[in-house]
Parts: sequence; C-alpha cells; structure tokens
Amino acid sequence: MIGSLFYLTASQPDIMFSIYIYARFQDDPKESHLTIVKRILIYLLGTQNLGIWYPRHNTSFEIIGYSDSDFAGFKVDRKITYGTCQFIG
Repeated sequence: MIGSLFYLTASQPDIMFSIYIYARFQDDPKESHLTIVKRILIYLLGTQNLGIWYPRHNTSFEIIGYSDSDFAGFKVDRKITYGTCQFIG
C-alpha cells in the first residue's frame, strides 16, 4: 500500500507528509496505521479531480525547488522530518 501511495505523491503532493509519517512505521505496523492509510485513501477518493498537471510539449517553464529539514524534531522516534516545495512554470 505504501509504495502505491508514494507513487501518487508525484501528482498529489498534499499527501506527501502523511505518507512519509506512515512509512516510518513499516517495520512494526499496528492496526492504527492501517486506519490512517484508509483515511488517506478516502481523502484520495474525494479529491480525484485535484492534482498537478504536467504539460507534455511545453518547454517554456522552469522548475524551482526548495527544501527544509528538522533533524530529530519528530517526538515519537527522533527521526528527521523534511519537506520540499517545487514551483513549475
């Protein structure tokens, strides 16, 4: 499930943070984690018409990216939390 959701983050980056938080618990998943994945899937069903459209033949746009990270800021397991933002066009 998590691999399929990672694939969807290319067109729907709004789910990226939730997916990365869930991915941290893959080695020891609990029932509550499955509940979170089901919530993400329900959200995706409700937002099928939203997402990023990448033009095929338009060569006049530029890509600008920013990233930020917080080392050991996640209180559960003290792992790194990071985020990115890309502007296309």
